[in-house]
Parts: sequence; structure tokens; C-alpha cells
Amino acid sequence: MNRGLILKFEKLVQLRGACRQLCTLSYRRVNRAQWKPVQSSAHPVWSVLLYPQFWQKDKLISIALLQHRHLATKEDMKKKKKKIPLTKGEVEIRQKMTVEELARAMGKDIDHIYEALLYTDIDVDSLEQDSVLHEDHIKLVVKKSGMKYKSAKLKEEKERENTDAVKRPPADPAVLTPRPPVVTILGHVDHGKTTLLDSLRKTQVASMEAGGITQHIGAFLVHLPSGEKITFLDTPGHAAFSAMRARGTHVTDIVILVVAAEDGVMQQTIESIQHAKNAGVPLILAINKCDKPEADPERVKKELLAHDVVCEELGGDVQAVNISALKGENLMVLAEATVALAEMLELKADSTGLVEGTVIESRKDKGKGPVTTAIIQRGTLRKGSVLVAGKTWAKVRFMFDENGKAVDAASPGIPVEIMGWKEVPSAGDEILEVESEQRAHEVVAWRTYVEQQEKMKKDVEVIEARQKEHRMEYEKKQQKLAHLTWRQRKAVLYKANKHLMFLKPKERTEMDKNMLSVIVKGDVDGSIEAILNILDSYDADDECKLDVIHFGLGDISETDISLAEAFNGVIFGFSVKANDSIKQLAAKKGIKIKLHNIIYKLIEDLKDELNSRLPPSVTESTIGEASVLDIFSVTVGKNKIPVAGCRVQKGLLDRKMKFKLLRNREVIWKGSLSSLKHHKDDVQVIKTGMDCGLSLDQGIEFKIGDQIICYEEKEVQQTTSWDPGF
Repeated sequence: MNRGLILKFEKLVQLRGACRQLCTLSYRRVNRAQWKPVQSSAHPVWSVLLYPQFWQKDKLISIALLQHRHLATKEDMKKKKKKIPLTKGEVEIRQKMTVEELARAMGKDIDHIYEALLYTDIDVDSLEQDSVLHEDHIKLVVKKSGMKYKSAKLKEEKERENTDAVKRPPADPAVLTPRPPVVTILGHVDHGKTTLLDSLRKTQVASMEAGGITQHIGAFLVHLPSGEKITFLDTPGHAAFSAMRARGTHVTDIVILVVAAEDGVMQQTIESIQHAKNAGVPLILAINKCDKPEADPERVKKELLAHDVVCEELGGDVQAVNISALKGENLMVLAEATVALAEMLELKADSTGLVEGTVIESRKDKGKGPVTTAIIQRGTLRKGSVLVAGKTWAKVRFMFDENGKAVDAASPGIPVEIMGWKEVPSAGDEILEVESEQRAHEVVAWRTYVEQQEKMKKDVEVIEARQKEHRMEYEKKQQKLAHLTWRQRKAVLYKANKHLMFLKPKERTEMDKNMLSVIVKGDVDGSIEAILNILDSYDADDECKLDVIHFGLGDISETDISLAEAFNGVIFGFSVKANDSIKQLAAKKGIKIKLHNIIYKLIEDLKDELNSRLPPSVTESTIGEASVLDIFSVTVGKNKIPVAGCRVQKGLLDRKMKFKLLRNREVIWKGSLSSLKHHKDDVQVIKTGMDCGLSLDQGIEFKIGDQIICYEEKEVQQTTSWDPGF
């Protein structure tokens, strides 16, 4: 046989073998048989036999097994294939899942995933088991499989480094120096606490205060003739003292218990004793008003025995001093008793290093800005120091003493007024000095973060409790929609509210005054369910109707904007975003978008929206009252106008205001005056004790004894009575 013809025949056989291999390869891709391709010759077995010298033994074996490779591989895979547990119709998905991971999550084989991906624009032939799928394709595969998906919970963020400021370790006793004692005066109302303070600081605050109740909070320093100093806290009763104690601040070293000698132990006296015991603070008894004839100091001491307050005369350890705060008697004896007790307590502090203190009073001054009165407990405070208190900080600009005099430094035990705070801290907050403004920012950021985390934990607890409480009620309400998909629910909600879309703008505005339509978008189903459960507890429809017109997952879209425009609604988003184009579109159409990452803030924002929809309530404020003493009539043209001769009993009558006529305590007329005269002269205002003549705008008849009330109407913004539990 011609060798050239044989070579051509071999090439033809090679081409046929290559075509068969391509067919086998395409079949494998369609069916996804799990086998690895091996290199082999394209020649059939019979061609090898023609020229055995051209072939090696291993290649001969490979070709012999080629016809059976596909079937053997498929059988092997059936044996090796693991049984994957099926899910109950809900798949937990996450971003960047591979084909194999999605199949495992769905409880399906990989062929099922490839079949579902045929409905997408993905080139299926280019995919492998470890190929990463886009989130949209993952969702589509799950939907095409007749299943629902839920987003997997994000991994907990790495534990944030604690950057809070803390107190320094206890100081070396060798560096401690004596400090003034901090004294709080407590007692029953009208037993003379403010008068005692007034006598101690030699001012006339008590004479300006109403009812003997302290009108301001603060601290002041008393200098004794002996050179000793005592810091007194001027507190407005027991609530402030309890609040400070509850925050863990023990500013007070000594409590002076003021008891009136003629009244004895009263309710607030007992409360004061309990406060002192709870704080672990020693007592000094000041029996006040001993200058009065009915004073009985011994009775006071005996009554205090029932409350475990035993005076020294009765074998106890409580010093008792009889004083008269009004006349200033025995005040120095009281001061000396305080100093003696302070010496026994050995009150010392470290005046070096970073400052530590406590906020006694905080306020916002119109000229000075946020201002605090503080007591320094450690270190020496100077101008320029950077302080942190609560969730705010300050760079000290100025410091003042209790008399308003500027000071350059404040040592332990000294009260001082501090300017330079960014925000107003709370009374009782701990003050700590830090190294720099940057450090202060770190501390405030950490404390804000911790508060948010604690609030979120409480939110979760509240939500879970509310879910349990309203579970049955919620399921009953949602029973009609429970069998529907999200798309069908949206359709039902749309049909239910479709008629509103065809109202004229004016009709819709009038209808929307007492209705808030909201659209809720969230990141995961759990967020949506939690928010809807809270909204289900809304029970103030008589004030303002709350209507959830749409809810769903994902970022804010143009569809949400269009729906909000149609219903004059507000969009609330939880852990979702709105891109710049969506924000611009919303601003153009006047649609509010409220985005939040904390549920309680979203609910508070929603409450504010509800409050803005409530009509203001009108309140009447009485300006003046007058009594009708006589009745006569005046002829104007052909008409007789009844006129009442009145005397103003209280306040004044202003013709510009509104009036009402009372007869036997019943209102029989409301309106405006047609005339108001005094000695035949038209006047605008009639004051108390003056006589006048007046007529009403509708010619109402008067009777002697009628009451004329002048009043002013004021609009007050209402707030919703709905309490979501936050």
C-alpha cells in the first residue's frame, strides 16, 4: 500500500477521533459529570493495530478505557455523592457565595444550580464549583427554585478598643495634703436650711426665695476666723442628693441635719437621715429655731432615737448643736463641730497630677455658654486644662469662685465655676482631666458608642418582649395576607389605597392633615418585622391615623419616591441607603427620607412626625374679670344698644382681646366688644378697680351680677399619646 495514502488515512482517523472527543466534552459540560480530563490519543484501537510500532503501552490502555470513562465516572459520583439535607423553604444567603456553597445552602445538587442559572445572563460553561456568584443571581436562583431567601446575619464587628478615661490609682499617702470638708445641709421644708446657709455666707439669698425653698443649686466656700475652710453644697432638696448618690458620686463628707426645735422630726427629716445612711456619710444635728418660746430641743433628740440617730448626750456619737439661724446664734459652734468631725475623718487629697472632680450644677448661660459648678477632688485645675464629663468635654477658658471672681487655680475640696464646655454635662457626672483635645474626642466617642450599644441591647429586649406580647394579635391581623407573597401583599395594599391616588391635591391635603402615611424599608426581614410589630401597637388613631402604605427590603428607590409622593408620605429606612440621585429627586418632590441605624431613634423620629400632624390645641388664659353692677341702654340711630356698667375686679380688660359673658357660672356668649368707655371716653384698656361701660357685638342683654371675662387664646402643640415602650 502506498505510504502517502496511509498517512492521509491516518489523518482522517485522527480528525474523526477529535470530533468524538469534542462530542464527549460537550456532553460532559451539559450533564456536569464530575471527572478530570486525561490526555489520550485520538486514534481508535484498530488504528493502533495497523502500526503498533508508533504507540506506547500506556497510551494503548488509555484508549481502551476511553469508551467507558464517562459511565464509570458517573457511577463513581453516585457512590461518592453525599446526601444533602433539604431546607424548609427558606435559604440563608450572603454576598460572594460560590456555586457549591449555594447548592449546599439550598440542599440541592450542583446541576440544579446550573439549570437555574440558564435563566440569567451568565455564561454557564464558564462556571466552576468555586466560581463566585453575584448577589442578584443568588436571589434569582433561590426564587426560581420556589424558595425564599433571608440575608445571613453579619459577622459581629471586632471588639472595639476601650478608649475611655478612668481615674488614676490611689495616691501615695506621703503626697496627700489636708483639704476642706464638703458639707451638705439637709432637712424638712421650712426648718431653716436656706436661712442657715444665708447666715453662713452672709448674703440675702433667703429673702429673695419663694416659700423658703432653695431656688438654685451651687456650692460656696466659708472661711472661718481660725483660718479653716468649709465647702457647703446648696441643694434644692433631696432629689438632687439622691441622684448624685445613684450615679456613684460621694462628694459629700458630712451632712448637717437641720430640725426645727418646735416641729420636731418630720417626713423629709426621716428621708434625709436615710439618704445620709445610704451614702455612708456622718451626721451633725443642728436644732434650729431654739430662740422661740415653744422650742423643745430635748424632744427632738428623743424622737431621733427611733431613727438610730443617737446624740452624744444620750450616749451616741452624733454631735448636736442648738442654733438660731435667723439670729446667727451658735453658728460658730456648729462650724467648729464640723471642723472637729472633719479632723477625725482625716480628709486629705492629692493636689498633683490629672484633675478629678464632680459636676454639682450645670446650666447654659446666655453670655457664657455651657457652665458647670464643680468640686475638685484630686489634682489642681488650671486654665487650659482639657476635661471630660459624661459625653462632653471642655477646654477650660475661665474659672470663677462663688462670688463671681475669676480664679487661676482650684485645689481639692474647692468649688469652682468652669467655662469652656462644648455641651452641658449632667449634675453628678464625673470630671476627668485628659492629656489633649484629641484624647477628649476619643473618650467622648467611646462613651457615645457604649451608650448606643446598651440602648440597642435594651431595644432588642423590648422588641422581643413586644413580639411575644403582640404575637397573637399580629398574626390575627396578618392572617388575611399571610398566604400571599411580598409582591401580592404590595398589590393588595395598592388596591386598598388606590382611590386616594385619584383625589385632587386639595382634597388629598385635607385628608392627610390627620394621617401619616409611611413607607418602611429595611436591610433584612427581621428588621422589617420588628418595626412593623412596634407600629402594630399604635393605638392613637383618634388623634392621627398611621398608615403603612408599603414595606420592603433594600435601598430607597424611585418607586418609593413615587409612592410617597402619591400618598403624601414619609420614607423611613433602617440600615439602608439612598444615593445622591434619589435624595435629589426626593428633595425636588418634597419627600422626606429618614434614615436610621438604631430602631429607637427611628421610632422617636416617627413620633415627631405624628406630633407635627396633630392640630394645635387652644387654651384660654384669663386676663381680667369684671362684674355687671348696673344696666342701661344707649340709642344709636334708631337702635337701642344694651350697655353694662361694670367694675374690674381682677386683672384688666383689653378691648383687643376676646370676651365671654358668664351667668350663674355658665357661658352664654363669646365674642368681641363693640365699645368700651370710661367716663364717656373710648378707651383701649380698663385696669383693676376702675369702672367702665361696655357693649357686646351682638347686642346681648345683661343682668346685674353677670361676670365679664377677658381672655386670650393660645395655641399649644399637642403630642401623641402613643407609647411604643421606648
